[in-house]
Amino acid sequence: MLFDSFDLISALATLAACLVSMALLVAVSQQLWQLRWTATRDKNCKLPMPKGSMGFPFIGETCHWLLQVFAKVFSHEALESYLPKIQQVIQESLRVWSSNPEPINVYRESQRLSFTMAVRVLLGFRVSEEEMRHQFSTFQDFVNNLFSLPIDLPFSGYRKGIRARDTLQKSIEKAIREKPLCSQGKDYSDALDVLMESAKENGTELSMQELKESTIELIFAAFATTASASTSLIMALLRHPQVLERLREELRGRGLLHNGCLCPEQELRLDTIISLKYLDCVIKEVLRLYTPVSGAYRTAMQTFELDGVQIPKGWSVMYSIRDTHDTAAVFKDVEAFDPDRFSQERSEDKEGRFHYLPFGGGVRSCLGKQLATLFLRILAIELASTSRFELATRQFPRVITVPVVHPVDGLKVKFYGLDSNQNEILAKSDELLGATV
Repeated sequence: MLFDSFDLISALATLAACLVSMALLVAVSQQLWQLRWTATRDKNCKLPMPKGSMGFPFIGETCHWLLQVFAKVFSHEALESYLPKIQQVIQESLRVWSSNPEPINVYRESQRLSFTMAVRVLLGFRVSEEEMRHQFSTFQDFVNNLFSLPIDLPFSGYRKGIRARDTLQKSIEKAIREKPLCSQGKDYSDALDVLMESAKENGTELSMQELKESTIELIFAAFATTASASTSLIMALLRHPQVLERLREELRGRGLLHNGCLCPEQELRLDTIISLKYLDCVIKEVLRLYTPVSGAYRTAMQTFELDGVQIPKGWSVMYSIRDTHDTAAVFKDVEAFDPDRFSQERSEDKEGRFHYLPFGGGVRSCLGKQLATLFLRILAIELASTSRFELATRQFPRVITVPVVHPVDGLKVKFYGLDSNQNEILAKSDELLGATV
């Protein structure tokens, strides 16, 4: 009897501990989004904190004209103007990767590539390589401590994040003030140009603080998810060399690839890239199988019922992108990497409205999805036409999903450069493992 009473007390204590843990988990999760806002915002910021969204903080919450601004930033014409700059940034990065005698950490280098693209192309900042390295290091400190507990104590992650934010804002303010001097002769309008010009047209003069905060948000939006998808793309091509060869065949068929390199006389244009159907299928399959973000939050605008469960108006609801892709009945053999599922003949993604949603769904889907897919397409073209690369470990690393999808070891890969005759520049490859693709 005494033993039974002890078991009962133990069970009740365990239940109480579980309930307390759940309460703490809910409280912490409610603070995380507040922390991101606090970490990126100055104390005097007048913009309200968004409700039920993980996207741009002020979109749909403050000014409708901002939606029109970003429609311009990611329009077909804007993407066409970004294209050669993005290609140049990618080519420079691949040359650096190939010149490294040691395997590179693909995830870390993809983060650097995404950051450089955001700073130099999306924002139009002209900064030296030394400044770029310093800003990237500071931004990494900022991101690594972004979701720390909101405890403002010395040596806490929160304090480190705030310090990194302040350092980053100083560098950004310098770049913004120098921007008019660096814009002479520039042949396109970047996101920051459009933001400032549109604000003036609408009678809204953005303060320096608001410009700095908007700039950090733009970099943040283009950083983690793009780096994750870029790493996943390279990993998928390593795992499936036949897919890479089919990409090369498509490029040859369109006259873009000759003797193992992009034809210099054939300028890469947006319409040409969009017309590459198999390339489109590959990018879609990478984003289906390795969706960078697990899900997102929304606020119920009215009470509704889902599978017999009532969701009251005003409740925060999280939907899972990854689970949706894994359980959607429209996808056959969901664990297989099969780009042809998106081919015109099969079109598995067309069988339902919300079965495939790597960028979210509805009116609050990712505003920069066209830019992100363009970046991935150009990266795939450059990988297929100018690079030779191989896995530098015995087996592929395990993939984790927090905070975004990425390999546990960052994915160690050896890249090889190509000489003027398009022959591999051989390195000490016998020390490396895996099959070159």
